[in-house]
Amino acid sequence: MSIQQSLLSLKNLSLIGFITCVALLASAYFFEYQMELEPCPMCIMQRIATLMVAIGCLFAWLFHANTILLKVSSVWTLLSSFFGIYLSNHHRWLQSLPEDQVPACGPSLEYMVDALPINEIITVLLRGNGNCAEVSWSFLSLSMPAWLLVFFIGFAIASGYACWQSFKRSA
Repeated sequence: MSIQQSLLSLKNLSLIGFITCVALLASAYFFEYQMELEPCPMCIMQRIATLMVAIGCLFAWLFHANTILLKVSSVWTLLSSFFGIYLSNHHRWLQSLPEDQVPACGPSLEYMVDALPINEIITVLLRGNGNCAEVSWSFLSLSMPAWLLVFFIGFAIASGYACWQSFKRSA
């Protein structure tokens, strides 16, 4: 096995993906608790998508030698990445709307958990609201959802490669 192949092994790729997800989640909590930026419903859903990708990467790293579990974790990671792409792109779209087209701001998550059934909470979290349209931080002129979109696209490419390799391995 050449050095290039060993650097791009599925085990290494999975570990890099997992560490990246942990760093993204740590950053989210830093912004929330140190910079006091309250997460909107779409932000919370993007955290869940990031956690789903992290779980897939962790399982792929742990079970890289088992072809069936590697396939399952690679497909899980790919689907979770697509979910994250949808969420972050929808969030970016909400942020790009003119003020007169932004949906009304909704209640806090704590209130929704106390007052609404779970199916309505999930609907609100997936749809977003006016709270999601506010851009409270940007770096290199990209907002948080735009940066997450970049990461989720990277995760989708890497997990697509992992799927291809894992299915090729069993053929």
